[in-house]
Amino acid sequence: MPAARTALDPARLTVAVERVFSLLRQGNPPNDISLTAASTLRRLERAGPRRLTELATAEGVTQPAMTQLVQRLEREGLADRAADPADGRVVLVRITRAGSELLERRRSVRAGHLAALLVDLSEDDEALIAAALPALERLAK
Repeated sequence: MPAARTALDPARLTVAVERVFSLLRQGNPPNDISLTAASTLRRLERAGPRRLTELATAEGVTQPAMTQLVQRLEREGLADRAADPADGRVVLVRITRAGSELLERRRSVRAGHLAALLVDLSEDDEALIAAALPALERLAK
């Protein structure tokens, strides 16, 4: 007989994810970039160069707000704009090497902060979280 399936409570999961996210934010490097800037850079890193309008829609902000954000990222050397090779009239935003390095440093600092929190968990809890990682990664796609 198959094991009984444990019901997943979306509200409880939401609260837990929000709390973990809050803990991770506390581990952000000093003078960190905004959440929208980090999300935009992650999107560019993962999906490649994108039009400004695509980025605005994906991040849930207005086009003028995304224009300002991209200008700020450009000034900081974290992103740049280039002509689309398929259509020279179209401008694409892309992450720079400095932007990728910033994301990597950010992840490293946050991972260190999380590792310090994990030491307080039992081996059983740590194993349960490790077992849930593949499902969480699929959910986050």
